[in-house]
Amino acid sequence: MTPQARLGATFAESSAPPFAAGTVASVDPRLVRSARLSVAVIAACPFPAPRGTPVRIQRLAEELAHRGHRVIVVTYHHGMGETDRSLEVQRILPVRSYTRLGPGPTYGKLLLLDPLLTVKLAGILRRERVDVIHAHHFEGLMVGAVARLGRGIPLLFDVHTLLTSELPLYPMPLMPSALKRWVASTGERRLPRWADHVAVVTQRIRGKLLEMNAVPAERMSLVPNGVETDLFAVTGQNGRGGAPKRPTLIFTGNLAPYQGIDLLLAAFRRVLDRRHDARLQIVTESSFDAYAPLASELGLTDAIDLVRAPFAEIPRLLANADVAMNPRVDCDGIPVKLLNYMAAAKPVVSFVSSAPGLRHRETGWLVSDGDVDGLARGTLALLDDRELGRQLGQNARQFVEAEHSWSRSAELCEDIFHRMLAARR
Repeated sequence: MTPQARLGATFAESSAPPFAAGTVASVDPRLVRSARLSVAVIAACPFPAPRGTPVRIQRLAEELAHRGHRVIVVTYHHGMGETDRSLEVQRILPVRSYTRLGPGPTYGKLLLLDPLLTVKLAGILRRERVDVIHAHHFEGLMVGAVARLGRGIPLLFDVHTLLTSELPLYPMPLMPSALKRWVASTGERRLPRWADHVAVVTQRIRGKLLEMNAVPAERMSLVPNGVETDLFAVTGQNGRGGAPKRPTLIFTGNLAPYQGIDLLLAAFRRVLDRRHDARLQIVTESSFDAYAPLASELGLTDAIDLVRAPFAEIPRLLANADVAMNPRVDCDGIPVKLLNYMAAAKPVVSFVSSAPGLRHRETGWLVSDGDVDGLARGTLALLDDRELGRQLGQNARQFVEAEHSWSRSAELCEDIFHRMLAARR
């Protein structure tokens, strides 16, 4: 009996209920332990890489492998870093002219890399047994939907963020802003229907997809991002929870247009006007060249430390900072950097729309979207009141420990896989 048939028979016997709106129905633990699935994970991006989308893909894939499943990550030809040996990484043919690691669409990805990825996945599906396809982001969904044509393999679409939040911000020659907005909104409405089920990172994404009738509620489940809290249990250089001698603000992550780096620099200028010894530490693998003229114009160049460091160094850098900055104005998902900040027990200053789940003056300092003065005032308040900052940081760590576990998120994905297979019997 095939895995699909075996699972279907088991669920028929148990009379399992369908998916509840926004949740994942429970699965018989005996079934979860006995059924080893072969899962093809689509990563239409450099893999691995130290930023949001690749991190979610990697951590979920590794956790699924640890739970006993065979996990095949089908991805681009390049990446940066290492993955768990339990993963089988299958790459497209080398494209030596394409070495870009940063986020965002390019014509090279859309017209060359993604078609190669589709061919690669189709070959794997033809040669090997694959029970489930786990497609990440909209590019992964398109690759998976085309590659599985003619095969009854269920597909889970993992939505990290929405196209309308990011696509219009990326520069693409020959594509005017109006066209990018149309492509983004059309894709959001139509593409999710290609999947058997949709996993969303936040309730905000779920609400927007429901509002545009992109996918029925019963075919959508919440699977939050996780964070490695143990990695961030690092003591600062001045003792547990200590801070460096000079007040230090920190930002970690890529410098893509949606990150709000211009707003961060404007707010830091206001902080520096009152705290002349303050430093801004930007930890990134991206080039700062696009923002260097603004930093110079604001007189910030000598107060900014640009740090290129591997992920393994980020916990130490966070431990030695005073305030963690999240200047992104809008985010349908939840920034991985934000979870890292909270896991490190750092007080966070953030615009409200990019900090889902946080509460003002409880787990972070939240300000209205785009309010640069508010961002600066919040930062100064936490620099002036170290006890408040310490309490916010501790509350934030407790929050992520309770709500954001990669193992729990992988368990939710596993449950969805089994339900999709049962529905296809």
